[in-house]
Amino acid sequence: MFDLTSLQVEANKKFAYSAEQTLNLIQGLYEKKLVTYPRVDTVFLPNDIYPKVPKILTGLVQYQPLVEALKGKKIKKSKKVFNDNKVTDHHAIIPTGVHAGNIVGAEKDIYDLIVRRFIAAFYPECKISNTTVSAKVDKIKFKATGKQILDKGWRVVFEFGKTLKDDEAVLPHFDKGEKGPHEPTLEEKMTRPPKYFTEASLLRAMETAGKQLDDDELKGFLKENGIGRPSTRANIIETLFRRKYIERKKKNILATPTGVALIKRITNPTLKSAKLTGQWERKLRDIESGN
Repeated sequence: MFDLTSLQVEANKKFAYSAEQTLNLIQGLYEKKLVTYPRVDTVFLPNDIYPKVPKILTGLVQYQPLVEALKGKKIKKSKKVFNDNKVTDHHAIIPTGVHAGNIVGAEKDIYDLIVRRFIAAFYPECKISNTTVSAKVDKIKFKATGKQILDKGWRVVFEFGKTLKDDEAVLPHFDKGEKGPHEPTLEEKMTRPPKYFTEASLLRAMETAGKQLDDDELKGFLKENGIGRPSTRANIIETLFRRKYIERKKKNILATPTGVALIKRITNPTLKSAKLTGQWERKLRDIESGN
């Protein structure tokens, strides 16, 4: 299921919506009672939602061709979806089952993401055939991998009403021990520098900011929160845009000369590191536990 950050990431990848735009759209859907509370940081549902699933599915009128496939079958209850221990104040974002006849445009895009993710969770698994080819030319070993989809399972939900490209690497049939001539080709390429951030990748980097730290204790404190919270990350990014520290170029986010100058002027490395947030989190936990 979606939490707010993963929904913002998906919306940026698919529709190039900014984090703030997605937050405003999901808030609008919540106020129309079409989805559950959006400012959440968990992707799980509590067990008491499970009995309500059939009724929610029945209410998704526009998606009935997909829901029909689940009728007459026991709704599967997976630990990847239902887990009381991983739900905090609010559960993951799901549709409420209220009829959504009056939404269009960007709001409909966000609603569609949430509904398809919800329906797909109860579909059968997708069955795949994996092929690994290990070959040897003289004494040099080579390996190629590929896959073929045998049964689409939950993937059907994301294909319904849409044209999708199949980006799976498909290998032809191979027999074990097969031999034969092969004409090799050589290509010379250059390694590329890291890609610029998009809002999707920046949100993920904020969520997992502790990964870059050497201090295991601080890394642990940041693991739960990262930089900001799901409800504040969009505003943090928008503040940087407003202050002209960063700018958009197509989907990419670039530092402006002003932003670069600011970072150069800050000589204390801790002030511009996620380490500072980790230290604050540690102190807040110490206050919490009375230390």
